[in-house]
Amino acid sequence: MKEVRVAIVGVGNCSSALIQGTQYYKDAKKGEFIPGLLHADFGEYHVRDIKFVAAFDIDSRKVGKDLGEAIFSQPNNTRVFAKVPKLGVEVKKGPQMDGVGKFVEDVIKVDNNDKPVDVAKVLKDSGADLVVNYLPVGSDKATQWYVQQALDAGCALVNCIPSFIASVPAWQKKFEAAKLPVAGDDIMSQIGATVLHKTLAKLLVDRGALIEESYQLNIGGDTDFLNMVQEERLLSKRESKTSAVQALVPYPVPLKIGPSDYIEFLKNTKICYIWVRGRYFGDTPVKIDVKLEVTDSPNSAGMVIDAVRAVKIALDRKISGPLTSISAYTFKHPPQQTPYEVAKQWVEEFIEGKRER
Repeated sequence: MKEVRVAIVGVGNCSSALIQGTQYYKDAKKGEFIPGLLHADFGEYHVRDIKFVAAFDIDSRKVGKDLGEAIFSQPNNTRVFAKVPKLGVEVKKGPQMDGVGKFVEDVIKVDNNDKPVDVAKVLKDSGADLVVNYLPVGSDKATQWYVQQALDAGCALVNCIPSFIASVPAWQKKFEAAKLPVAGDDIMSQIGATVLHKTLAKLLVDRGALIEESYQLNIGGDTDFLNMVQEERLLSKRESKTSAVQALVPYPVPLKIGPSDYIEFLKNTKICYIWVRGRYFGDTPVKIDVKLEVTDSPNSAGMVIDAVRAVKIALDRKISGPLTSISAYTFKHPPQQTPYEVAKQWVEEFIEGKRER
């Protein structure tokens, strides 16, 4: 049997939704429509072919537990939509580095007597094909450290956070030298704030309207939003989200995009407000005001399932370096920005072998 052997860095809400999703759709039939996935069978790989073989975290409520239990441990608070059995994978302690912002120090429980493991060795021993990076926003040093561990262990990478790797030439060269593929950066939700904002911007541009100003404000109640109250951890996040929208507009536009507040009782609910002001024929003014409410973590889990299967196909084909097709389709800050429908066509061509990367 072919498998996609996945290691996870950061056992938070996103990991929970990803792992639940592989259980929820494990019996999907070939050709069955699954909301959030391109295909039940992505090339040779079905959803059930994804196997989790290693996991790393720092919270003492997760470290030492089976991964199938740890995903439901506090402070995780996303929606439970699937039963997950024990997976036979113990969550290992990783290094903290810059993975904990000052506003979540009292929320994350760290046992400083519990020493980090040798991550590269665990990855090698597990036989992982690839690493999925789910560290908190702003974990730039920790991300780079884990990426080097992945390279040392011979693992490909799916980078789900806005600490840029796949879109940085220096890291691209490292993956090419290691003969490994990389996809990223900063996962884009199925129906999220960024993809909705991009769609509205493209609609106005395609219909000949002039966009003058726009903003996107996001609020939520999980540790991700609490972490992002610390403004200095948000620089790359704002860049990632802003560049994704600006890429669809062929002229400079004043944009204000990014997380704006933490509201504890919202839990894993994310609320987004998008506002656009512009002009159409005769300099007639137009305003668009949209509110979107979603459960945040399941919103990106399907995209990650497609991304890990694309990376596995690249491994099978001995393709190295940045994967432009799946990155453009599933990430906010890919190596190459392109309209959504073009990126989707690229991925289909990649699956069929008509496109190299």
